[in-house]
Amino acid sequence: MAFAGVSVIANGKLLAGTTTPPAVNAAAAAASGYHLLVVEGYSRTYSRVGESITSRSFTIGGHRWCIYYYPEGCYEDDAGFVSLLLSKQGVAKVQFQFSFIDETEKQDPARIRASRIFHRGYVEISKRFMKRDDLQKSKHFKDDGFTIRCDVVVADEYVTPPLIDVPPSAMKQNFTDLLMAGEGTDVVFQVGGETISAHRCVLAARSAVFKALLFGPMKEGTSTAAVVQIENMDATVFKALLGFIYGDSLATPAEAKGEEVVSDDQSVLLLQHLLVAADRYDIRRLRVMCEKRLSEHISVSTSTTILALAEQHQCHGLKEACYKFLRCPANLKAVVATEGFDHLCKSCTPVMKDLVFAMLQAPK
Repeated sequence: MAFAGVSVIANGKLLAGTTTPPAVNAAAAAASGYHLLVVEGYSRTYSRVGESITSRSFTIGGHRWCIYYYPEGCYEDDAGFVSLLLSKQGVAKVQFQFSFIDETEKQDPARIRASRIFHRGYVEISKRFMKRDDLQKSKHFKDDGFTIRCDVVVADEYVTPPLIDVPPSAMKQNFTDLLMAGEGTDVVFQVGGETISAHRCVLAARSAVFKALLFGPMKEGTSTAAVVQIENMDATVFKALLGFIYGDSLATPAEAKGEEVVSDDQSVLLLQHLLVAADRYDIRRLRVMCEKRLSEHISVSTSTTILALAEQHQCHGLKEACYKFLRCPANLKAVVATEGFDHLCKSCTPVMKDLVFAMLQAPK
């Protein structure tokens, strides 16, 4: 059980809260926890039936709780008893238990059996927790006071049926369907021998480069019949680029190529080209997603080409991932023996300097 704070009632009044310890913050997200209610100066407390003192609020399982303490009972027929009440706003299925701090045998999670569903604004009462006379004669009563422990276990599996069920957003799927259906397209691209239709406004909204190309002073193809030529790009890469623009998700290499399975080499090649396309059209989120995917494909055969690409497009995180791989002496030795390393030495001098520096910083 996680500790969820303490409330101190002295002479019938709740004392000001103390600094919240780190353990209380941990209890807020935990599915179970306990709060302590310390009562001091009990014999000097006078109250009428139905009068209560409220604890500090505390959080367990993402829900806010508080305890109401009735020194003289909650209702008229409870006079002469101490009553306790657990309260929260909202709905939750919980198990809870009130006990004295020294009743450790009752505080094991497996022993907490009182199960309730708290509805909105609902409270649960232990109307006759203990007789006042019996309390003052018990072993729990010390120095004119006692401490109550309230254990709460929130059932994670309980989901409240909402009165109004808001459906999840279908915007991504709507835009993807719009692209796939080809309805209302007003621009055509010629890419790698294929013609691909799209919507100017969607492209302009997602890419400043496309906005300048299609609506700026240098705009191309103002009529719906115009064709925009895209040079130095494969049609598969351009389709994957459009897929992200419309659906905000990065397709797997197999999905992008329309095949069930693709090799690791094909995956790396497609991700590299897509990173270049994302950089070309200033789609930063896609570029970072490609970086992350490529960082998962760094190996002896791919590290040099990925490192060169990272240098060319200022992908600092991807470069560091390559350096981390190459800091391993066995990996570095294997990479040095490849043709890719020779090409890297000739074409990327700045990278080689950084690589040497990274090697010097490697742990011995």
